[in-house]
Amino acid sequence: MDGDERGVQWCVVESGIGPLLLAATATGLVHVAFHARPAVRDQALARLRARLGAEPVRAPGSARFAEPVRQLTAYFAGGLREFSVDLDWSLSSGFNREVLKELAAGVPYGTVVGYGTLAGRVGQPGAAQAVGAAMGSNPLPVVVPCHRVVESGGGLGGFGGGAETKRRLLALEGILPQPLF
Repeated sequence: MDGDERGVQWCVVESGIGPLLLAATATGLVHVAFHARPAVRDQALARLRARLGAEPVRAPGSARFAEPVRQLTAYFAGGLREFSVDLDWSLSSGFNREVLKELAAGVPYGTVVGYGTLAGRVGQPGAAQAVGAAMGSNPLPVVVPCHRVVESGGGLGGFGGGAETKRRLLALEGILPQPLF
């Protein structure tokens, strides 16, 4: 499989939080990786190769990325509040997928939800730690907004892109004040 209908294509795009690696299949966007400089990019591509069983092909001009790039650009410019790109959920399954889909559908721009509250929404009220693990495994951050999940006591909680990236995303959405510098 190369860049054909069944293959995985990827590109790196600049964003308001640094370079993002986007990977897509014919089904839709399958992965977003933060801080996509060469070492991180290569690790992400190796994980995609192993998980999807296909060699990711660099395709920055691919039509697969036109709408995701347009929507990400609009989001970081403050003009988009809800993503509507096609998603390929094949890197997530079971409880994690259920939690991520609830997050995407039920936690709108400019709001946050606690880990425990999100666990309750999927019928597992005692599974706050498992929700944290689901957030850590999110293959589609920003688009599936795991940055909107916070600790019940007011703490930010963890984030795969790092605490500063989470702060910047929450500030963009008006939840936290913009940094002074």
